[in-house]
Amino acid sequence: MERGADRLNRRADGGDWPGGARAAVSITIDNLGEAAEIELGLRDPDAVPGGHYSVTTALPIVLATLADAGLSATFFVEGVNAEIYPQALHEIGAAGHELGYHAWCHEDWASLDEAAEIANLDRGLAAMRALGIDVLGMRPPGGRLTEKTLGLLAGRGLRYCSPAGSAAGIDQVAVVPFAWPAVDAFHILPAFAPLRKRLTGDGEPGGPDAVRAALLESVERALDGGAHATLVLHTWLIELARDAVHDVLARVGEAAEAGELWVAPCYEAVAWMTSADRQGIGALPVGAPPVLDHTSWTAPA
Repeated sequence: MERGADRLNRRADGGDWPGGARAAVSITIDNLGEAAEIELGLRDPDAVPGGHYSVTTALPIVLATLADAGLSATFFVEGVNAEIYPQALHEIGAAGHELGYHAWCHEDWASLDEAAEIANLDRGLAAMRALGIDVLGMRPPGGRLTEKTLGLLAGRGLRYCSPAGSAAGIDQVAVVPFAWPAVDAFHILPAFAPLRKRLTGDGEPGGPDAVRAALLESVERALDGGAHATLVLHTWLIELARDAVHDVLARVGEAAEAGELWVAPCYEAVAWMTSADRQGIGALPVGAPPVLDHTSWTAPA
């Protein structure tokens, strides 16, 4: 018997996605401000937060690039940004993009104990909701979840989670995973060498050219298989990979304009895939658990 997750990943010859599209893509943007630098100890603890490059320079480029392509995205941001950069979060929302949760200060989510996970989630959601942001989804830094995460999200009214994995499904909330090769940083940062070695056999970074090739491949694979693809970009990498991102978004926009591809923020894709009248390709019925990647991205190959 074919599982719901299998139906999500097989060919949609009938164009079963919204508007008769053959496949679907969600563009996602991770990280904002100095949160990750603070968590990794890369910032002077006495430095006054604010004025970070990713907000003052990179974010306007990202927003303009998406606007030029006519595409909406999901921005997974750390909760601390609700305190440091509230105006930036409002600008993202005003531009028509979704805001999701990405931990309080980019903590490695799978390493949190139960009390810390609850405190982190509640603090961040409260800060974002205090700004009037309706948070519906979460992406864990590091890509991995704890055994409690999905239940905690469901209990706080979130609709979905987007960790690392290979097949979507439902486990208390909808789970729409991303694949590491569809992440821009995977092809650029030295820290991803173990993961690159494990997944591709070569730990060397491929740079922007590899970003372009891998993300375009994800789009074409979705079109060939009638699937939903999640693309992962990082705000602070936009200048380095600007040409590659432009080419990827141009292809996505072209396919959307042709009616071949449905492009939707994560919350919209999840709402459609879990709607009560959905059946067949694209549906996420209860009983089709997701397939997740539980291996740390820093583990040796």
